[in-house]
Amino acid sequence: MFSKKSIVVFSVFLLMVCSIIAKTQRMNRIATGVWGGQHISMKVGPKSATIEYDCATGIIEGPLVLDSEGRFSLRGTHTMQHGGPIRADENPKGHPATYTGAIKGNTMTLTLKVADGEDETFTLEKGKPGELFRCK
Repeated sequence: MFSKKSIVVFSVFLLMVCSIIAKTQRMNRIATGVWGGQHISMKVGPKSATIEYDCATGIIEGPLVLDSEGRFSLRGTHTMQHGGPIRADENPKGHPATYTGAIKGNTMTLTLKVADGEDETFTLEKGKPGELFRCK
């Protein structure tokens, strides 16, 4: 039927194809840890991220994947806060948000879009704490 040589050639070919498929399916993820910039601090975990702004918070759920060019488009929530005391019965409502941007080296550009609001863009650095000015 098949010679040993043709079986070996076919096996090598099959291994090469499997290797190529595995490389293309491997997705880059946003590096875990702290990312910070002016008016923003983000803590990235393996499956989600939490964001703190001067007067708001955000959550990104799901895999934090990047495309081959380091760009991302992720969904989450954004919750506004306010200055002054928080009442015991107060429960701030989160709004659906889209977080888009790109990572180059240790620098992330993040754009927040909430409903019909204006886009807000931030620049963050890996390992840098955020510079927050809390609502008073």
